[in-house]
Amino acid sequence: MYKNDIIVAPATAFGGAIAVIRMSGAGSVALLDNIFVGREPLAEAKTHTIRYGVIRDGERVIDDVVVAIYRAPHSYTGEESVEISIHGSRYIAQEVIRLLCEEGARMAQVGEFSQRAVLAGRLDLSQAEAVADLIAAESRAEHAIASTQMRGGYSRMLDGLRDELIGICSLLELELDFGEEDVEFADRARLSEMLDKVEGAVLRLLGSFRMGNAIREGVKVAIVGRPNVGKSTLLNALLQDNRAMVSEIAGTTRDTIEEMIMIDDIRFRFIDTAGLHETDDRLEKMGIERTERAIKEADIVIYMVEPSQQELELPELAEHQKLLVVVNKMDTINENDLGIAGAIYLSARYDDGTDKLRDALCELVDINGAYQGDVVVSNMRHAAALNDTLTHIHAAKRAMRDDISSELLAEDIRRASDSLGEITGRITNDDILHTIFGKFCIGK
Repeated sequence: MYKNDIIVAPATAFGGAIAVIRMSGAGSVALLDNIFVGREPLAEAKTHTIRYGVIRDGERVIDDVVVAIYRAPHSYTGEESVEISIHGSRYIAQEVIRLLCEEGARMAQVGEFSQRAVLAGRLDLSQAEAVADLIAAESRAEHAIASTQMRGGYSRMLDGLRDELIGICSLLELELDFGEEDVEFADRARLSEMLDKVEGAVLRLLGSFRMGNAIREGVKVAIVGRPNVGKSTLLNALLQDNRAMVSEIAGTTRDTIEEMIMIDDIRFRFIDTAGLHETDDRLEKMGIERTERAIKEADIVIYMVEPSQQELELPELAEHQKLLVVVNKMDTINENDLGIAGAIYLSARYDDGTDKLRDALCELVDINGAYQGDVVVSNMRHAAALNDTLTHIHAAKRAMRDDISSELLAEDIRRASDSLGEITGRITNDDILHTIFGKFCIGK
């Protein structure tokens, strides 16, 4: 995908007070000099300086601009680059880009600036993905995770683990050169310790993925219970909007309804579900099946009951799932008349007590580690690579137990190393690059 030419693209949205156009590639400064008029040519400017002037199309002034100069290799892409700040008019931006393309630049492909940064060694692949995550961040937690990854702490951890694997692998391969002499360069006890260490680190990273993915995609909260306990009313109260249809008729909700809201800087995905009960109605059965699926996929399950319900029929949950019991319709009864320990009492109809539920939901989502700079995996591609790493480490440990040859043992360790390398881009291919950078915006 990489071409050593000059690319240009808008780096900001139009319509504001100012907009920025970014250009990168050898000769960018000289190309811009062809349409820029200032007190002195841009060619004389040092790196990381700015110059004021005008952009001209012949005798016609297009706009007053400020140009930032970045000389190679001290730029985002590692190439000679310029950033042109203009007034935020779409027309002005189009005119400036048109003139630059007429002078020899071309429009950048999606993600091409970040791709050039990776190929120039300015960023690794995981850092480039963090750039996209940082741009898309809509909460403090998402910002914290992306910032930690972009600063390179995650990459340094992975590179350290990979270096250990490569070191042991090289010793195993050295043994192959002296196969007839029956020598052992890689101490098996030390090798076992190293594999345990890498396995532990990978397991910790994978353990963080569930929360990291929930922060990125939204913490899934399924609202479940019997028909007509107020599930849809609760969803509307949380959303402060009449999103779900509400009536006194039991079974009004026959399908799941999903909505995203932010509570205390945490993104939650609330899923209103059909009531759980015995029925012969085919449509209701389909709704209940979807409810059961929503329970299995949820991070948090809100089990709603009403005061008249005598027994709790709590759903079976996995170890990682959290449960909140909510007693609705507290406006019809004194909460002291009920003895459900740990339950949250509220009236969804009158939006009374829902603040307690919001607080309880946030307490169940532990994101302090992300704020403190802990590495949290939030990328599905990374999780898949870490799972592959774990598979190959387990194969290597089995090979050691079974006293398999050094050659086959080295191959398992090499594959584990390659899987880690796929995350940072040490091991990659064009298909992966196309997939990753195809999700970027044009100017990044």
